[in-house]
This record gives sequence, structure tokens and C-alpha cells, in this order.
Amino acid sequence: MELKRTIYNDLLRWKQRDSGKVLELKGARQTGKTFILDKFARENYKIYIYINMAQSSGEQFLACMEQASAWKPGEPRIERPLHEAFRLFDSRFEDNKDTIIIIDEIQESAKVYSRIREFSREFICHFVVTGSYLGKTVEKGYFLPAGDTEDLMLNTLSFEEFLDAFGKQNIYDEADLLGSSPHQQYDELKEYYKIYCETGGYPAVVNCYLETQDTEECRRVLIQIIRTFIEESTRYLGNIQEMNLFERIFPAIAQLSVREKKGQDDLITELSRIIFNEESNRTTKKSINAVIAWLYRSDIIGYCDKAVECNPGDTRPNMRFYFRDLGVARYFLKAGGIKENAASGYLSENFVYIDLLRRNRNMELSGISPMFGTYKTGEIDFLIGNIVNDKTYGIEVKAGKAIGKTAQMLLDDGKVEAVYFLKGDTYGGITDRKITVPIYLVGRVRFDYERENKKRKFK
Repeated sequence: MELKRTIYNDLLRWKQRDSGKVLELKGARQTGKTFILDKFARENYKIYIYINMAQSSGEQFLACMEQASAWKPGEPRIERPLHEAFRLFDSRFEDNKDTIIIIDEIQESAKVYSRIREFSREFICHFVVTGSYLGKTVEKGYFLPAGDTEDLMLNTLSFEEFLDAFGKQNIYDEADLLGSSPHQQYDELKEYYKIYCETGGYPAVVNCYLETQDTEECRRVLIQIIRTFIEESTRYLGNIQEMNLFERIFPAIAQLSVREKKGQDDLITELSRIIFNEESNRTTKKSINAVIAWLYRSDIIGYCDKAVECNPGDTRPNMRFYFRDLGVARYFLKAGGIKENAASGYLSENFVYIDLLRRNRNMELSGISPMFGTYKTGEIDFLIGNIVNDKTYGIEVKAGKAIGKTAQMLLDDGKVEAVYFLKGDTYGGITDRKITVPIYLVGRVRFDYERENKKRKFK
């Protein structure tokens, strides 16, 4: 089944802007980058040229580049050799706006990646480059084309995209955040949220559930995705110790993530202690750091910062881990022996984290990464700054009716404009500066207390 992806509209806007910059589409392996680009190219361009640097077409294009650039002293210099290389590769090539060239797995060739600036400055046609392991391009030999690229990120399916696959997007869009919609709508959305927390959003896994309605079968598909990622990643790592770490590091990340609520001052040291069950040393920490950096650049994990005393101006970077897909998170929480209650709480936070990270990258919220906050003797799950209204809000992800001491102190001391309580078992509501919203509707929350308060008064 073809899954609708919201990034398609972003691709259309990139085409319409015609900025002259190369588009770099990022995202983890098997999120559907090649599929969506193929669909976009076929539906919007007259000429579509596809090159995969990890396949034979990549070898053929390199041969074309070599032939087009061949020159001997005393001979006339070749004009525009890159244009000639594309003509040699595909006789249909025309350098105009009706042509798009997609270069996939571009990290496999430093020679081609380093020509991105020329693609941007010397061509009229449109270029998209992509790859699952673009983290490799931080190595020497890769020229980073700052200023000549635009970035888009394709993640696994969001909850909204997941619902759309089941024909339930309209219920999500219509449900009132504060509980005035029919309760059966919230109950139905809650059931799909539970499924999403089990399966995650990898397209192959979602399609598996659509076909089988079997979460165990989905788990087998997810395991294969994880194992393929591990096998492919080891090709890029520097030594055997780093390769061997992959099987052990994921459960360790899960264990560490639920162990300490206030964040770790040194995540790498703590991971080393969990994995090796001993005091860390320079060698083990170096290997763990290399693997973690790879997982981050491969969009498998993300970091959360800490705001000390809930002061956004005093932050500590990279103080907590979250996974970039809920299915992956759940799998490794189980592998790490995490009990269901703790796993469920962490997954709820991870769900919110993924939404906040999207907003950070879209510059809807302040900061590069989501952040949690410590305050006096407690902590709050997330602290956000709304760029539009310049207000700071707290977010508590929890079950039950208790407000939480830290949240109340933040309100009493004027550290936040309001606190949003995101819960699975609620239909929503608002009291003073405390706004309760079903967690599965977090993607629709604007984090604007004044706006929500006015909506309540006019109902």
C-alpha cells in the first residue's frame, strides 16, 4: 500500500522556490526516501535521472565523469565536463528546469559528494542528493558545501501519517483538545495510539500491520530492519570493538534512559559502566562515543538538553537519550529488561520528544533540541520556548490526576506561562494555567495559553 507522506508538499515547495540550491534529503534507513523521491520526480518533471552510488549506476556515472574529464597537456580544455558526464550517462539529459537528477547513497563517493557546490552553481536543472548514512560525510575527503544546499528530513511515519493510513485523519483533525468532542472519538484515537506505540512508524512495519493486524509479525519486520542497519553500519566503523558494541549498546541506551530522571552529566561514561559492568576506561569510552555519534548522525537516536533551574539561558547539552522511532524504542526497552510500567512512561515521553524535535527543526520552538528542566529538588519532563509568542511553557507527560510538585512550583514562581499535562487517559480540560490534553493530540497543540483560554471562554 502506498503511504501518504506530508514531506511531499515540502518537496513541491522546494521545486517552486527554485532557489538554485541542491536539496539534501536526510533520514534513517528505510524511512521511504527513495520511494517518495521517485514519486515526486515522476509526477513533476519531464526528465528524471536516477543514480545510486551504491549500485552499478553509481559505478557507471563515475566512469562517465572520468571520461568527460579526461585531458592531456596541450589539448583544448574541456568545457563543462560535469554536463558532459551527465550526457554520457543519459542521452536524455537537458540542463533546464524540467530535469531533475537524484543521486542516492551519495555518501559512498566523496568524489561525487564534493561536487555538490558545482551542481548548485553551474546547473539550471534540479538536484536532490540523499543517503541513509550521510554521517560518513564528516570524514576527510568530503567537501561540505555550506550555503549550496537545503535540507529536508524524512522521519518514520508520524502519528498523523499513521492515522491517515487507516483513514482516521479526519477524527484526529476534528477532535477538540479540551474534551468537547464525543468521547468515542478520543477512545478510538487512543486505541490507534496504543498500536502506534507498539509498531512505530517504519513504512514496512506499518504496511505489515495494515495487512496482518498482527503486532508480533510487525516485530519480526522491525527486527530485520534493525539487523540490516547494524550490519550496514559496521562497514563504516573504524575497529572491531566498535562493531561488536552495536548489539549491546541499544539495550544499554534504553536502560540508561529510564534510570535517572535528572539526566546524566556524562552519558558515555554511564553507558560504558552498563555495557562493560566495570569502571570505564579511555578505550571503551572512545568506542562508545564513536558508535553513539554514528547512531545520532544516522537519525536512530536523538539528544535532549537540560535547562538548569528551568532557565532556558542556562542549558546543558546532550543530557538524555531518546529514540527516533517508537517501535525501535519499545523493542530495546524489552531487550533491556525494562518493566512495562517504566517502559510505558518512557515511550510516552519519547512520543512527545519526537514531536518537539520536529518543531525545533522547523523553528517553531526555541533551541536546537528539546529540553527538560530541573527546578529546586525536582524536574519537569519538557520545557519549551514558543518563538511566536515568546512565552515559556512546561510539559508534564504523566498518568493520574496529581499535578506534580515541580509543575506547581514553576507556576507559583512565574517560571512558566502555563503547564501542559499530556495524558493517555483523559479527554482534556483547562483550569487556570493548567491545560490537560490527550497525549495523542500533542501534534495539534500550539502551546499558546491565551489562545486556548479564549477558546474555552467562547464555547
